[in-house]
Amino acid sequence: MNEYDSGKMADILKDSHDLELTQDEALADVLLLNTCSVREKAQEKVFSQLGRWRKLKAKQPDILIGVGGCVASQEGQAILKRASYVDLIFGPQTLHRLPQLFDQAIKQKKAQIDISFPEIEKFDHMPEARVEGATAYVSIMEGCSKYCTFCVVPYTRGEEFSRPFDDVIAEIAGLAARGVKEVTLLGQNVNAYRGNMHDGGSADLALLMHYVAAIEGIGRIRYSTSHPLEMSDSLIQSYAEIPELVSHLHLPIQTGSNALLQSMKRRHTTDEYRDIMRRIRAIRPDISMSSDFIVGYPGETEQDFKDTMDFIAEINFDHSYSFVYSQRPGTPAADFDDDVPLGLKKQRLALLQQRLSQQSANISRKMVCSTQRILVTGLSPKQKKQLDLSAYDADKAVAVDFDAGVIGAGAKNSQLTGRTENNRVVNFTGNHDLIGTFVNVNITAAFSNSLQGELPSGSRHSIA
Repeated sequence: MNEYDSGKMADILKDSHDLELTQDEALADVLLLNTCSVREKAQEKVFSQLGRWRKLKAKQPDILIGVGGCVASQEGQAILKRASYVDLIFGPQTLHRLPQLFDQAIKQKKAQIDISFPEIEKFDHMPEARVEGATAYVSIMEGCSKYCTFCVVPYTRGEEFSRPFDDVIAEIAGLAARGVKEVTLLGQNVNAYRGNMHDGGSADLALLMHYVAAIEGIGRIRYSTSHPLEMSDSLIQSYAEIPELVSHLHLPIQTGSNALLQSMKRRHTTDEYRDIMRRIRAIRPDISMSSDFIVGYPGETEQDFKDTMDFIAEINFDHSYSFVYSQRPGTPAADFDDDVPLGLKKQRLALLQQRLSQQSANISRKMVCSTQRILVTGLSPKQKKQLDLSAYDADKAVAVDFDAGVIGAGAKNSQLTGRTENNRVVNFTGNHDLIGTFVNVNITAAFSNSLQGELPSGSRHSIA
C-alpha cells in the first residue's frame, strides 16, 4: 500500500506540476517522505531522514520538504516541533490534495498541514496511473475497522472504505490495455472489500476477482493484506473457480497463542485459522502461505512463544513479516505493561525468523525439478550489471552489452528474471522479447534468495 501511495504522489505531481522523479537528492526541488507508523523504528527513521534533508535545505532554501503517510496523520503539528523546516504534512487520505498544498506552501511561505479524513473520494482526483512493466498495484479499499489492540492503522487511515466496483474494474481494464498481466489488489483489510455496484448491489472480493479474471490480458491476480475474519465461503471457493488467482495467500495471524489472540482483540482462534487453511488446501494442496508475527507482545510467556513456533511449523509458513512488539501511541495496548524484556524479544524473534528461513529454504528445494509458470519482469540483476544501463530503454527493449553488443527484441541470450506464483524470483536465459509474458520454466537449482531455471528444450516463446 505504501509503494502504491508513493507512486500516486509521483503521478499527481507529474500531472499537476510536471515534476519528474530523481534518484539524486541534490537535484530535487521537492523531497517527500511517505511514512509508516506500524513500527516505532520506522517512525524514528522519518526524523533521522528529515535531519539529513535539513542540511540540503540550508544550502537550498527553496527546496520543499514534505511528510506524508501514517506518521504525518498520527503526529500532525508535532512534526513541526521536531522539524520546523518541513513545508508539507499530509495524511494517506489527503495525498490527492498535494498540488494545492504545494502551491499554498510556496505562496504563503509557511507549512501546510492536511491530515483530515475527507468524505470526498480521493480516487476521483487521481491521474491515470503510469504503467511500468507487466505488474501493477490497484488499491480497492482503505482503512480498517477491526481495532486490534496493537494496531495504529484505524487511527491513521480511518475506517474501512471500499472503492466502487465499476471504478476498480475500469482501472484494471485500462492497465490491461497497456500491457499489465498481473494485478495485486490492495487494502489494509482487502478481503473486507464491499464495493457498491451500479445496480445498487454490493460486490465482495470474490465477485470482484471473478470480473477481474475476465478482463482480457489479466493472467494473474494477487490480494494483500487480509484478515482471518474476512475469509468468507465465497472467497475460499474462489480458489476452485478462478485459475488466475495465485496459489499464494498472505493471511496474518500475529501469534499462535489463543490467550494472546484474545488480548490482541483478533476475534478468532488458532483452530478457526486452521479450518481456513484446511478448506483452502483441500482445493489448492500446493498453496504457499505467509503471515505476520508479533514477538514479545505484553504478557507473552515461554508457552505462548512455543505455541507460536509450533503453529508456524504446523502450517508450514513460507515466509513472514515479523518484528518485536513496540507500543504505538493511541492504541489500547499502549496502556498495557510492556513486560517482555527487549533482549528476550530479540532472542525470540531470531529463533522465529530462523525457523521460517528453514521452512522457506525447504520449500524452495522442493521446487527443484518442477516446472513453474513465470511472469517475466525484466533482466536479471546479473545481466543488469553487465549492461550499460544508461543506454537501456525499457520501452524500446534495447540495451548495450559490453561483450555481445546490442541486445534487443528477439535476442536469445539475455539473462531474464521473473516470479513464480509463490513469489520466488527465478533467473533464466531466454529471448529478450519474453519480458512481460508468462513462460513455463524448469527449476534447476535453489539458492537463498532466488531460483535458477531454464526454458524447456526447444521452447523460446511465451505461453501468454
